[in-house]
Amino acid sequence: MRAKVTVYPRREILDPQGKAIRTALQRVGFAEVVEVRAGKSFEIDLGPVEPQQAAERVAAMCEQLLANTVVEEYAIEIVGGAPAGAAPSNAAPAGAKPAKGTAS
Repeated sequence: MRAKVTVYPRREILDPQGKAIRTALQRVGFAEVVEVRAGKSFEIDLGPVEPQQAAERVAAMCEQLLANTVVEEYAIEIVGGAPAGAAPSNAAPAGAKPAKGTAS
């Protein structure tokens, strides 16, 4: 089971890196760019675990290490792979999980 985690500054927190990127994009001819949020992403291979357990474990990772939840929010997407011995499934569980206290 794999997870993709995306971490961004909370909307109410200034994002100087995103602002600098937006300004640079506009300067080189992309005038339609209104906003850029700069963040970080992680791809985590969890081995053979159930999707629900994977989501719970990755949320714990975000809360403890991957995101500073005071100033950042995160989204989790569980992707690919059925646990060992299980029949493969084409349906992935709903994957986005916002940080505590944020609306999706």
